[in-house]
Amino acid sequence: MSKINFMDFQCAIFDLDGTLINSTGVWNKVDEDFFNRRNVIMPPEFPQVIKTHTLMSGAVYIKDRLSLPESPEDIVKEWHDAAVYAYHNDVRIKPYVKELLKLLKNSYGYKIGLATSNTHELYDQCLINNGIYDYFDSFTQSDEVERLKGFPDIYEKSAERMGVPKEECIVFEDVYQAVKGARMGNFFTVAVEDSASAGDREEIIKIADVYIKSFRELV
Repeated sequence: MSKINFMDFQCAIFDLDGTLINSTGVWNKVDEDFFNRRNVIMPPEFPQVIKTHTLMSGAVYIKDRLSLPESPEDIVKEWHDAAVYAYHNDVRIKPYVKELLKLLKNSYGYKIGLATSNTHELYDQCLINNGIYDYFDSFTQSDEVERLKGFPDIYEKSAERMGVPKEECIVFEDVYQAVKGARMGNFFTVAVEDSASAGDREEIIKIADVYIKSFRELV
């Protein structure tokens, strides 16, 4: 791991799924149940492709890919309703997340933003339940920007909302395409190890400024 000098920055922008919270299993179950109910085999590329999509763009993709009769809106509702219960009751933050947020906010005076493909209905209660909601100064969703997380749009909007130049922001992400998008925007990018991205580990290490296995390395 390369050293991060937190004094060089004023802001941290965090992804949610796979970065701050252990939610990979939730979405795996949602996806498995979705395809099983239709007696359809999950397309082999689906788990990788869906990582950077919003719920709506993912629904449009899978409807077109499998010629499903449901509307994208109905697919989104099915996915969303299935995930809400788990996010509100079961999902927990990764180790040392709260310690890092407290350090950045209280010791360094950081602005802290969330940049996620999820909706307020999913993440608000999850963050509250885990005791970290109040650390965040802004929340930015992928459906608020033109391009998905393979591009820097969401991180740029998050930085703009907090009034911090992007050169003074650190982006924390776990997925290869998202790390690539943040680096494309010249953000200092920390890649956080997650089991869902294990297959891309070497590629992620190559493009990230810093790669960590646990937030414990930073506190």
